[in-house]
Amino acid sequence: MNKTGAIVIIEDDTEDQNILNEIFEELNYKNKLIFFEDSEKALKYLETTEIEPFLVLSDINMPKLNGMELREKIHNNEDLRRKSIPYLFFSTSAEQQHVVDAYSRSIQGFFVKSNDYQKIKNTIVKIVEYWQECESPNYIKNAQ
Repeated sequence: MNKTGAIVIIEDDTEDQNILNEIFEELNYKNKLIFFEDSEKALKYLETTEIEPFLVLSDINMPKLNGMELREKIHNNEDLRRKSIPYLFFSTSAEQQHVVDAYSRSIQGFFVKSNDYQKIKNTIVKIVEYWQECESPNYIKNAQ
């Protein structure tokens, strides 16, 4: 896990993107934010970038490729799986079946987006600080 890498946010709602951007600016984390409104573009980026992202925060309800399908594709890609990039759902939808499905796909966290700005901010702090402290394998491309 690259703790200085970008935080990839996959969110098709522009207002939610703006809120998250504002929160990250207030928190002054050094990680670059990369937003995707389209899961397929996010997947292509993750498959082709040489930079190892720090975290992926993904909505569930997305056009084309929903968050569950995207997670499945990432998990089935050996190179991406070896990067040990934490993949978390950050969604307004918290149906029990979504939570069960998420954890059956080896998700590293499922968080509900509140309507309250301060609660969202507090959740982001907890997520980032947890993963900053967490240890993971060092990634070496093409290692056997």
